[in-house]
Amino acid sequence: MRHDEMIGKVQALAQLPDRGSAERAAHAVVSTLSERLPSGLARHVAAQLPPDMAAAMREAADASAAADSGAAGERFGLTVFAGRIADRAGTDEDTALREAAAVMEVLDAALAPELTERMAGALPADIRDLLPVGRATENAESSESTGRAGGQG
Repeated sequence: MRHDEMIGKVQALAQLPDRGSAERAAHAVVSTLSERLPSGLARHVAAQLPPDMAAAMREAADASAAADSGAAGERFGLTVFAGRIADRAGTDEDTALREAAAVMEVLDAALAPELTERMAGALPADIRDLLPVGRATENAESSESTGRAGGQG
């Protein structure tokens, strides 16, 4: 997927007023996402992104790997994820989460399905829920447990 197409989709999905806001949101999300992912996986994701988004992702992955002296990625949940995106994008955490969901949906469409699956597997459930594949997995699990519960609850 080309850069202009990705930014246009982020702008539409997140209902942002202009392309500049969509650019800021996309860069904030991929940078924060790359801090959370194992550095090797973040580089694989970056390899499938347009050059400027890939550069933002690689830069954050490199800084994160250097900071924790390993390749596992930082450990943080949705609250920290939203806070970092909000700081980078210059917005509040609720808006950051809405923008993150839009960017994650665009990433899901742009990346090879197996790479999206690997990325989802590396994220904690609360962040994974922002991915369409994460929501689909959770919905399937909810349906299964509802069926097994036999309506008790």
